[in-house]
Amino acid sequence: MPQRRVITGRSQEPRHRYAEEVRLLRTERGLTLKKLSEVVGWDPSLFGKLESGATMGSPEVAQALDHYYGTPGLLLALWELAIGDPTQFKEQYRRYMILESEATCLWHFGVSILPGLLQTDAYAREVLSLGGYRGKELDQQVEARTGRKELLKGDDAPPFRALMAEAVLRTPLRDAEAWREQLTYLAEIAEKPGIVLQVLPHSSGLNGLVGTAVMFLRLTDGITVAYTENAHRGELIEEQTSVVRLHRAYDAMRDLALKPPESRSFILRLLEEVPCEPST
Repeated sequence: MPQRRVITGRSQEPRHRYAEEVRLLRTERGLTLKKLSEVVGWDPSLFGKLESGATMGSPEVAQALDHYYGTPGLLLALWELAIGDPTQFKEQYRRYMILESEATCLWHFGVSILPGLLQTDAYAREVLSLGGYRGKELDQQVEARTGRKELLKGDDAPPFRALMAEAVLRTPLRDAEAWREQLTYLAEIAEKPGIVLQVLPHSSGLNGLVGTAVMFLRLTDGITVAYTENAHRGELIEEQTSVVRLHRAYDAMRDLALKPPESRSFILRLLEEVPCEPST
């Protein structure tokens, strides 16, 4: 009979487990944060934040640590689990987040803000701070939201279409440079295979989704579900009659939207209008 395996007692929550493993590997080798920084790179404060769970860092950091510690793939695998862990989101969003991570195709309509999958860190931070997040919780929610962009990377990324009301792109961030960064990111990602961005101009008039943002998810079983959201609440809709009605409204707006090349040109024109910071 094989020897009974000892349970480590370490956290089963992916984000905390990643932090624990990063800290344990360093302390077992008697390294200070400064010494680790010298041999691996990056600032010591980054490793301190990794170990406290304040940040997840990037996959490149996880890979570098794996290489240094001789743990091929361990930390990167923990990073991937943590960054995609739905428990880092508020409870009412968790089932949606699980479905989003498993979707084979996604369609979004934004009525006032960009979808989380397209937000830069600065954009996400301003939106979430307006929702009442502060301090460490704000940092974690920003990282959780922008970490979702990993879903759109790689050869097996699901197709994604984002239909944006013109108002979304006419509502800038307070920081002009951050807004420039966001528009630049949109223009760049619009050229990636599998990602389609379209702008619904003001001139198209009223539509069937006035005041309602919606994301459609095609699941692995072929069923499509919808997640609708306003400033106060979100709702996952699985009843198919309601989903079909919402999708018809979406299709009608898509037919009125600017074509993808025209939409990218629209974004580039807005980018030219962003005021430059005065030189010092």
